Amino acid sequence: MAEAEPIVGIDLGTTNSLVAVCDEAGPRVIASPNGERMLPSVVRFGSDGRVEAIGAAARREAETHPYNTIASIKRLMGRGVDDARDDAAFLGYEIVEGPNKTARVRIGEQLVSPQEVSAAILRELKHWAETALGHAVRDAVITVPAYFDDAQRQATRDAARLAGLEAKRIVNEPTAAALAYGIGVGEARKAQTIAVYDLGGGTFDISILKLIPASEGTADDAAHFFQVLATAGDTHLGGDDVDAAIVRLLLDETEVAPTATGRQQLRVLAERAKVALSDAEQATIVGEIEQETGVHRVERVLTRKELDALALPLVERSELCCKRAMRDAKVTPEQIDRVVLVGGATRMPLVRQRVGALFQATPYTALNPDEVVALGAAVQGAVLSGQGDALLLDVLPLSLGMETVGGAVAKLILRNSTVPARATEMFSTSVDGQTAIKINVVQGEREMVEDCRSLGEFTLRGIPPMPAGIPQLEVEFLVDANGVLNVSAIERRSGARVAAQIVPNHGLSREEVERMEREALAHARDDMTRHRVVDLIANSKLDLKWIGDRLRKLGAEVDPSYRAELERLCGALDAQVEAASRDWRSIDADAFHKTKEALDKASVRLHEQSIVRTLREDD
Repeated sequence: MAEAEPIVGIDLGTTNSLVAVCDEAGPRVIASPNGERMLPSVVRFGSDGRVEAIGAAARREAETHPYNTIASIKRLMGRGVDDARDDAAFLGYEIVEGPNKTARVRIGEQLVSPQEVSAAILRELKHWAETALGHAVRDAVITVPAYFDDAQRQATRDAARLAGLEAKRIVNEPTAAALAYGIGVGEARKAQTIAVYDLGGGTFDISILKLIPASEGTADDAAHFFQVLATAGDTHLGGDDVDAAIVRLLLDETEVAPTATGRQQLRVLAERAKVALSDAEQATIVGEIEQETGVHRVERVLTRKELDALALPLVERSELCCKRAMRDAKVTPEQIDRVVLVGGATRMPLVRQRVGALFQATPYTALNPDEVVALGAAVQGAVLSGQGDALLLDVLPLSLGMETVGGAVAKLILRNSTVPARATEMFSTSVDGQTAIKINVVQGEREMVEDCRSLGEFTLRGIPPMPAGIPQLEVEFLVDANGVLNVSAIERRSGARVAAQIVPNHGLSREEVERMEREALAHARDDMTRHRVVDLIANSKLDLKWIGDRLRKLGAEVDPSYRAELERLCGALDAQVEAASRDWRSIDADAFHKTKEALDKASVRLHEQSIVRTLREDD
C-alpha cells in the first residue's frame, strides 16, 4: 500500500510565509532549495499581470518597482474596497474597486485580486515543499487570524485552489500555535484556558482560547476542541514600530536628512541593533546614510535599557489589548493556564517579561516564534492524515542532561521517564574568578557531549568572582505535559539566575532514537570509564589547587615530614592527571581513584590546620 502524501501546514503571513510538514520526527519547517526558511510575502507583477519576482527578490527591489510590488496583501483578503480604505495609507500600491465592490490592486492596466497575489505566494511554498519532499504536494492546512470572517476564510481557500492546493482545513493562527506545543493533541484531560500573544512585524493579536477535553471515544481531531473566547489586537503595532522608534532617536540626535534610500539604511541598522539586544546588553549602530548633500556616518551605542524605554509605550498598547480580550472572555490572569508567544518581536526580553507579569505565567518560548504557527499547522495536517498518535509525548525518548567539565554529561532526567518530570542538581565552577557559566543542554544516552545531541546553550552571568568550587549553581530541568523542557539555573550565593525553554525530542525519528540507544549500549563500558576518568581529572585538579594554596599559605606551620608526604601524594596524583588528560585509555581508573582517595585522607589534617588558622585570624 502506497504511503499517503503528507498534508503540509502553511502560515500565510502578512510579512512572511512558511511551509512545514510533520512526520514521526515531529513538525519541521521546509526550507527553499536555497536554504531560506521564510518567504517574504511580497510579489512583483509585470504590466501584463504576470509574476516577475517573489519573496526576498521582490522585497529587495521594491524601491525601484514601488507601484507593481505588492506586500501585506493579507490585509485585503476577502474585503470590500470600502473596508480596505483604512489600510490604503499604509500600503504603497493603488487599491481600486473590483467586481461586487471588492478590493483590487491596480498594476498598470491590470487589476489583480488579493487571491491571485496570495496564490503566487502559496505556489512558491508548494514548490519548496515538493522539491524538499521529492513528490507532489496537493493538500494543506492553512492558518488565518482568529478574527478572519467567512469571506476572508473563503478567499484563503480560493487562493489555495488557484495555487493547485486543496485547503483541507483553515485553522486559526492561535490554535496552530497551541498545537505546535502539543497542547490539545491527545493530552486534553481537563479544560484549559490559553492566551496566545502574537506580536509580529506589523500587527499584534491576542487570543484567549478554551481547550475543551474530548469526550470518551471521540475520534474527532484536536482542532475541534479549541474555542476562541475572545480576540483583540492592533493592525498597526509590531516590531517595525520599534525599528521606527530607534530611527526617530537617531534622527533626533543627528543632523542627517536622509533620502528615501537613507531612511531604508537607517531602518536596517535599527533592526540589527534591536535583534542584537535580545541577547546583549548593548549594541553598536554604525553605518553610512545617504542624504542629498552626501553621505553621513552614524555611530552610536544603544543599550537594552534605552531600547526598553523606546519600546515600552508600544508594549503597553499590546497590554491594553490583552486586558480587553480577558475582559471580553470573562477570565482573569489567574485563570490563564498557559501563555504562548508568536511573532519575531516576542524575542525582546522586555516583551517576555511584561507578558509573563501580565498573565502571571511563564510564557512558552521553546519554539521559534516566527515558525510556531506553521509548525502547528503541520501538526494539524498530521492529525488529519491519521498520524496524531505519534505526536503525543507520554515518556521521554532519550535522557536529558548538561555538559560538565571535560565534556562529560550529567544526566538529570533519564529516558523513559514519564512526563511531567522534574530534576534538580547542584554544580560549581572549575576556574577561579569565573563570573559566567555556560550551560549546554544535551539529549542522548552516551556519557560524553560529543556523542550526544546538543539542544541549546545559554549563559548564566553576573556571578561574583569566587574561588573554584565555591559558587553553588542549582540547575533544574522540568519537562511539562507538552514535552517542553524548562531549564533554570540559579547561583545561590549571588542570586544570579537564567532560564530557557527547549523542545527535547524535536526532529528525531523513532529510528534515530533506537540507533542512539543501540550505540549507548554498545559503548556503555568505555563511556562509563571515560566519564569516570574525566570526573576524576576535574576533581583532582581542584584538590591539587586547594592543597597547594594551603601549603603556601600555612608555610612553616606545616610539619616538614607531613609536608613531604603531601607533596609526594600530590606529585603522584598530578602525574595521573597529566597522563589521563593526554589519553583517558592510558590510565587505570581504579588506581587513579585510589591515589586521589589517599590524598584526600592525608589532607584532612591540613584542612583542620587551615580552619584553625582562619579562626585565629578572625579573632
